[in-house]
Amino acid sequence: MQSQATKEPRQREGIQSIQKQETAASEKEPVHCQPVSPCDDLQARITNRAYELYMDHGYRQGRALDDWLEAEREILGRECSA
Repeated sequence: MQSQATKEPRQREGIQSIQKQETAASEKEPVHCQPVSPCDDLQARITNRAYELYMDHGYRQGRALDDWLEAEREILGRECSA
């Protein structure tokens, strides 16, 4: 059995390796040329709709979760029915 101290350096090495790969990938192409994943697009649409709901409710504080969940229902409902 390995102790926690011996596991941490391996985890850090893995994280650093991933960060180096991401940095290398982002240096190859400008950000605007990199493909956008469908998940990023979905996240952006939900975010925009949640903000629209926030505006529609008169910028009331304390409704962020409700607005977000409603936006998810609307956007994902469109995705599933399409």
